[in-house]
Amino acid sequence: MTAEAAEGNRGHEHKIHVTIDGQPFALEDRHYTATELLALAGLPSGGYDLTRVGKHGRVESFHDDDKVAVHDGDTFVSVNQRGTVA
Repeated sequence: MTAEAAEGNRGHEHKIHVTIDGQPFALEDRHYTATELLALAGLPSGGYDLTRVGKHGRVESFHDDDKVAVHDGDTFVSVNQRGTVA
């Protein structure tokens, strides 16, 4: 592959589409930490966990620096660690 061809491919990297608290995001296809994903949604690094909501009510929770393998179409929600209710 030529250098020009490699340059042209950089603009067409595969994006992963997810939602976090109902907000859509297009992400690079890589692993993220729970903290990084929460920050995308505008949440502070402390005080929240990230939960992936899957099919049939299956949930998977991530904390702080836990690695998250994101998949196209994933739905995440933030969970307040204090469990306070408004």
